[in-house]
Amino acid sequence: MPLDYPTHTHVLSNGLRVVISPDHAVPVVTANLWVGVGSRHEAPGRTGFAHLFEHLMFQGSRSVASGEHFSALMAQGGRLNATTWFDRTNYFETVPVGALELALWLEADRHGFLLDAVTQENLDNQRDVVKEEKRQRYDNQPYGNALADVYAATFPEGHPYHHPTIGSMDDLDAATLEDVHAFFTRFYAPNNTVLTLVGDVTEEHGLALAEKYFGHLTHRVEPPRGRGPQLPPIAAPVRVDRHEDVPNDRLHISFRMPAEGADDFLAASLALDCVAGLASSPMVTRLVRREQVATTIMAHSMGLIDGSSLGLVVVDIAPGQDADAVEAEVATELGRFVEEGPTEDILEAVKAHAERTWLSALASGEERADLISQYTLLHDDPDYVNTALDRLLAIGPEAVHCAAREWLRPQHRVCVAYLASESPEQEEAA
Repeated sequence: MPLDYPTHTHVLSNGLRVVISPDHAVPVVTANLWVGVGSRHEAPGRTGFAHLFEHLMFQGSRSVASGEHFSALMAQGGRLNATTWFDRTNYFETVPVGALELALWLEADRHGFLLDAVTQENLDNQRDVVKEEKRQRYDNQPYGNALADVYAATFPEGHPYHHPTIGSMDDLDAATLEDVHAFFTRFYAPNNTVLTLVGDVTEEHGLALAEKYFGHLTHRVEPPRGRGPQLPPIAAPVRVDRHEDVPNDRLHISFRMPAEGADDFLAASLALDCVAGLASSPMVTRLVRREQVATTIMAHSMGLIDGSSLGLVVVDIAPGQDADAVEAEVATELGRFVEEGPTEDILEAVKAHAERTWLSALASGEERADLISQYTLLHDDPDYVNTALDRLLAIGPEAVHCAAREWLRPQHRVCVAYLASESPEQEEAA
């Protein structure tokens, strides 16, 4: 039976796209906003700005005191947060239906009038917060900078995905108040934003509230940068070694993949899951369960829109095993899959896992709102939540095999290896 979540889409006169998906099962509503600005929109020397604004948006606006967005909604039983990624920044809250107007008023005030509160003091404060986040989540975590290394090695210098969303601390240090104001003015506007409401609200009431609280925002921006051409696969293997104090050797093996949106991305994602994404995948079966040269192998695809997506296989090396030898065996398994393609059983298992994951996500009003915002902002397709499974399940073994031959050949890999540093005693003994 096909999925049939309601999606009612409207565009306000100021360009704000509003999608309302009524669900009266419980008396709560999720308000989810996706803004078309992420780290891929940042100019050289101005990295980290998109993520900085995720923080600044909670520091007050024209009519809201610093921290009041959190305190006001949490006092009503709401939960809220925000995230930044390559292609977007999003802000979201789930509240009792009686607090929906408060949530929308707070969102409209900061999306329209944030700069009234972005002072030098606030900028300096949040710049320090971001630096501390980088220290905690990246610099002082085992493997914390691995993905940044993967992005830098997989995407060429100057490509919008070459740098991570946390950005450069030197760039943030150099940012002036005028730079920060200009960034907000360039990207934060109704015609570069999607508002999705999922929950106990009717189409008519939801649209009326969106018009009431956002309709008076008149600022418009030029469309953000377009999408570049599809990047080809890496021509020859790339290896980056990092010697650090990590619990065990770990390989981060990445591939360029088709940009998200077309079925070739779905086929490549299925291929990656077939070879290494399940406990029954051939790479996991041989290297983890049978030969035990690795303790875990995980694989997943990151769907991105600007000229490439990213496929990632993470391999934890078993104690006493040689990382180079394990990488060679990973390459062997990739090569075997490229030659033979998926078996009927593994493709069926991967599709079943994908179906469970998708249905589980849609069962949550919060995740459903996020997916609707995503596919509305990035693909102009709010109904994708209903059609995605049909598209995925229709992809046959030959399409998956073809995607593997094009994108997952072992010579197309980037390997970022985090290798455990020897202790001084070990080095002396050696």
